[in-house]
Amino acid sequence: MRVTNAHRRRAARLAQGCLARRLGSEAAAAVLRVLRLPIDAVAYAIRYAVGKWRAMSASQAMSASASALPLEQSLVAALASSWRKLEQQAGLPIPTEASLKAADRALLDYIRGETARLNRNNVTRTMAYLAMYERRPELHWAMLAHMVSRNGGWNMTDLQGEWLPRLLSERKRDDIFLFLERANALIFGDAYPQLLLYEHSVRFRRPLFHLLPMLRVSGFMQPVWEQFWTTRNSTVLTVALIVNEQHYIERRLVQHPYYRKRVIDTLFFGVQSLLQLNAILLPYAHGQKPQELRLAGLIIERFSSIHERIEIGKRLYALLFAVPRIGDGAAAFARSVRHTGSRADFAPHLFERLREHPAQVPYKERLLGGQLKPGAERPYSPALADAWPDQAVEPAEPGDWFTMAVDVVPYFERLPLPNTFEMTNEYGFLLDKLELAAAASFRPEEEVEEAFSEPELPIQDHAIDMRP
Repeated sequence: MRVTNAHRRRAARLAQGCLARRLGSEAAAAVLRVLRLPIDAVAYAIRYAVGKWRAMSASQAMSASASALPLEQSLVAALASSWRKLEQQAGLPIPTEASLKAADRALLDYIRGETARLNRNNVTRTMAYLAMYERRPELHWAMLAHMVSRNGGWNMTDLQGEWLPRLLSERKRDDIFLFLERANALIFGDAYPQLLLYEHSVRFRRPLFHLLPMLRVSGFMQPVWEQFWTTRNSTVLTVALIVNEQHYIERRLVQHPYYRKRVIDTLFFGVQSLLQLNAILLPYAHGQKPQELRLAGLIIERFSSIHERIEIGKRLYALLFAVPRIGDGAAAFARSVRHTGSRADFAPHLFERLREHPAQVPYKERLLGGQLKPGAERPYSPALADAWPDQAVEPAEPGDWFTMAVDVVPYFERLPLPNTFEMTNEYGFLLDKLELAAAASFRPEEEVEEAFSEPELPIQDHAIDMRP
């Protein structure tokens, strides 16, 4: 008998029908998806490569208009001299407030109270940074902190969003949230009083930086602020604040035994770079339509490395203040879109703040190349207020991290732009990978095994126990 193409197609349809009846439609669809994987993988790789090339080209085009930030080495040398003198003063007692004038004590009380009021949650901190930058635009670090803090909020709400609850237990998500919250609160609690003190120095037309020790700010920062008062060099100040804040959280958070055990040394934290969950995004164009969204940014591969965190911070600063399109676009986004913690803030065409229907089980992919499939629901990304309650901010552990000038001076040698920083396409593939992981967390292969098993055969007593 001659087998024609028509016979083959008919047999294939019959086989698919049998498979669907035996496994159920969900499992059959999963098997068919697996059979298509080689073809899909090639197409996916081609799209990724093309997107990567376009990102590099766009980055180079934007870099061509970049202006150099003035990281003047004469100012750095003067600071290095001050820091070396500071080494010799280690262990000296901090001045007490009893010797201060009543006006200075009142100012310290105000700064502490205002910091505590705004250190309530990620949203209040993030908007406080922006408000400070709007009042004092020479404080570049405040704008950088605003954008990085937005990313912190998005990472917090991801833990209660569409995908991560399918991948992580509630306890693990609680631990990671407390880690992110503590980092956000510690940095704000240390940096915002410094910004307020400078703002009041401007208002009173005299430097007030002798009050920094009473605010438990590292001695490293006092000569920096004193120099800034006379030079108004925003670049040196910003790099110093980046160095200071990352050192400030190093022992209090990153090296803290609790967070090392519960977060940093866990398997999930180790695969963050694989899923690129630690991407810091700078929206520099946005709107209601998919084609209007443009993202720049970088990925932290090793959060546990203080050197990498500082260098990433410096490069993000260079993007915001040396590349006009990125800086102007990010500032326009920050001013026009109030931070809620939801990723719908920058991608309303991809995410929804309110879940309209119960969580889908099993999860079916809704995205392709970072775009919503026709007719698919937008993935859930809640506002911070709907995801997590406010947390009491525990006092920071006392102590000054600064010990030697030689440890910090190298961070002031260069302020480079990253080679590639356009991330619109990269972010789309990041979402695809995360969604794929969420879909894989429901294991249809278990249904397949059950469907093909022979339950009438008893399990042998001598079966090998494969449990760990």
